[in-house]
Amino acid sequence: MGFRFPGIKRSSFAAKAASSKSGEVPKGYLAIYVGQETKRFVIPVSYLNQPSFQELLSEAEEEFGYDHPMGALTIPCTEDFFLEVTSSFNGC
Repeated sequence: MGFRFPGIKRSSFAAKAASSKSGEVPKGYLAIYVGQETKRFVIPVSYLNQPSFQELLSEAEEEFGYDHPMGALTIPCTEDFFLEVTSSFNGC
């Protein structure tokens, strides 16, 4: 299922993109679900332009098509891998 790189540590990005407990998504952001436990993250829409994020979206399309089990975008990778990929986007 998706990507899995052992030994990847969480970055400081985890605090910035911490899962949103409320149902609200601020303007300019997007709610997505990540991993087998489907943890919810709220990310800036600017991430959609990043090539490595587009690869994650391609994985999601391959695994789920356009029928996402959570009713929202679900990324089929580990939470740690997602944080590793998106931590390089902090300047976006």
